[in-house]
Amino acid sequence: MIVLLKKFLILVWRIWFYVLVAVPIIIMFPVLLVLSSSDRLYPQFFWVARNVWANIILYGMGFIPRIDRQQKMEKGKSYMLIANHTSMTDIMLMLKASPNPFVFVGKKELVKIPVFGFFYKRVCIMVDRNSAGSRTAVYKRAQKRLHQGLSVCIFPEGGVPDEDILLDKFKDGAFRLAIQHRIPIVPMVFYDNKRRFPYDFFEGSLGLMRVKKLRFIETNGHATIDKNHIREKCWSVIHDELSR
Repeated sequence: MIVLLKKFLILVWRIWFYVLVAVPIIIMFPVLLVLSSSDRLYPQFFWVARNVWANIILYGMGFIPRIDRQQKMEKGKSYMLIANHTSMTDIMLMLKASPNPFVFVGKKELVKIPVFGFFYKRVCIMVDRNSAGSRTAVYKRAQKRLHQGLSVCIFPEGGVPDEDILLDKFKDGAFRLAIQHRIPIVPMVFYDNKRRFPYDFFEGSLGLMRVKKLRFIETNGHATIDKNHIREKCWSVIHDELSR
């Protein structure tokens, strides 16, 4: 009986998550529509997403974000943001972790999510991992955003790994792009998201969601041929921190 009650409460809590994702977007739809209509207005769109939408979801679900940093991001500077990918809440926590406006690079399948998908398509860079042409288009759009002074966020595992994998292998895209544009890479560690809001529908818990920004990894002076070295270095610092 207790087990069934727990599953029922988690089910209600899970449904509440989708309510928190959708309802603020519906309420703010006119404002978000205007702010997503122009690249010039994107920093304002980001501010709303970070300070309103992400807060409503995280605190509304009983998650308390705590951000620790080893190095401070400079205002107005572009970065490549990366982190381990563990949960649907990674998007909201990444928004909280970065004061600098950034654009997500993510899989096109997220467009199918009702309400959220509409704005995801308008402001994020979508990639079809089965299409070489799509990956080329991603680089062009990311370059445009970086030239506008924005940062870019990529989860380099390419998806959420299986439950028994601590940190999956990284794909090349984030590191190639960072080297080409000579921007620092900001490795972040999400310690708790997998436990707080896993993909197992009847699991999860309230509590802290800790993020640690590790020391930045510079790409200035490196060539594209060095991408494997940079990729492995980033993987190692995140893996080592998760293993502690």
